[in-house]
Amino acid sequence: MCAKYVAAIDQGTTSTRCIIFDHDANQVAVGQFEHEQIFPERGWVEHDPKEIWDNVRRAVGAALADSDIGREDVVAVGLTNQRETTIVWDKNTGDPVYNAIVWQDTRTTPICKELMGEDGPDKWQKTTGLLLNSYPAGPKIKWILDNVDGARERAEAGDLLFGTIDTWLLWNLTGGADGDEGNPAIHATDVTNASRTSLMDLRTLQWDEEICQAMGIPMSMLPEIRPSVGDFGKVRARGSLGGVPIRAILGDQQSAMFGQGCFRPGEAKNTYGTGLFLLLNTGTTPKWSDNGLLTTVCYQVEGEKPVYALEGSVAIGGSLVQWLRDSLQIIPNAASIENLAREVKDNGGVYIVPAFSGLFAPRWRPDARGVIVGLTRFANRKHLARAVLEATAYQTREVADAMVADSGVEITELRVDGGMTMNELLMQFQADILGTKVTRPKNIETTAAGAAYAAGISVGYWDSLDVLREQSAGETSWKPKMEQSEVDRLYAEWNRAVERSYNWEEDTEDSSAAL
Repeated sequence: MCAKYVAAIDQGTTSTRCIIFDHDANQVAVGQFEHEQIFPERGWVEHDPKEIWDNVRRAVGAALADSDIGREDVVAVGLTNQRETTIVWDKNTGDPVYNAIVWQDTRTTPICKELMGEDGPDKWQKTTGLLLNSYPAGPKIKWILDNVDGARERAEAGDLLFGTIDTWLLWNLTGGADGDEGNPAIHATDVTNASRTSLMDLRTLQWDEEICQAMGIPMSMLPEIRPSVGDFGKVRARGSLGGVPIRAILGDQQSAMFGQGCFRPGEAKNTYGTGLFLLLNTGTTPKWSDNGLLTTVCYQVEGEKPVYALEGSVAIGGSLVQWLRDSLQIIPNAASIENLAREVKDNGGVYIVPAFSGLFAPRWRPDARGVIVGLTRFANRKHLARAVLEATAYQTREVADAMVADSGVEITELRVDGGMTMNELLMQFQADILGTKVTRPKNIETTAAGAAYAAGISVGYWDSLDVLREQSAGETSWKPKMEQSEVDRLYAEWNRAVERSYNWEEDTEDSSAAL
């Protein structure tokens, strides 16, 4: 068994990777390619679906070539993906009718205001677990059908399919428009991705016909909903992994929960990626938030009850460092921000609120826009670098406070993952601002690891969830060191800074006030 491997395809917001894991959960090989970020208008974010599919094939081929592993050595493949990003394509040709609309995109805000009417953004929250805003996939589908010439007519004729990124990749992996050896491509998704559309009933795990009708989305467009860990067919024969069973699909944040071994109620993790995503396992019964959090499916193993989570999603995390690097050109690369920030003892009174696409959890203010406050002649690029890192920790604190208020359970340890966790200055500041222990695992690529774990356990490569918990054990920890009075002062100033970002986009003010 140890001579065999599991592959994970990790399709993220900025790049696509294929990582191959051995039985000890070690990374044997990686193939990775970035894709273009497309910004047609202010607030619009798009990706090219064909470029993403091409990069999947390139990443798989690179990983196999790098490790000299053949398809016969891979027992299963798991798929994890950026969530909410929406694609509509022609099932006869395989061609997308429009670019993928990315989860960060805010163009559907007017559609959401129209749909919510006088009921407000929580109109369908008790059904879907989500607030009605530009984040979920459902309104994005409606925008495509309403704005792409002929799209609605083709959809109603049964010629168009919808999918989040996982569905688009699964459909292509299993044959695409031509099928595979006479078998049609599989048009399916898993419960975690379906729970990010605002179209699925969290209790029944089925598409809600009433909501679909209200959004004007034909049911024929929607993929079949399956458990996260189970049968998703096999990779098409002509692929690099031809014939390998696809045994797991999980949205990226749920996959990170799996990779962190958060299988018990009360266990939480925060992923520091393009955005920030804090999830708390709440067990087999969904819990509804009164404090700006979302209710989502954490995962479901075939034949078992689904496990749910409370989630706080922050739009801008690592992408704020990217903005400092690419747009302001203050740092040459992402890793250099830590050394630059260490050259000053504090933020110099500077706070950066990265509300580039409004504010997500727990404030949900689509009217907000990014601000830098507290600038004086004393401030320099070092203070800006430190303020960028601190913004990440403050936003995590906001979500954690909301999570404790909803669940009534104190977070005694926060498990962390993602590229930003290699920044030890940030991790110590995070522990200080939270007032709790922060633990980073040996393998910080828990999103890919979670997809691999889920696929491997589905075929018996690993024996149990307990084995996976052992393999995901933490390696490095940080404990709070800052005086509580200083924590309170910094956090109070952060809240003052956030309030300065409100009411910038006046056309969204009505919907934000309802939140």
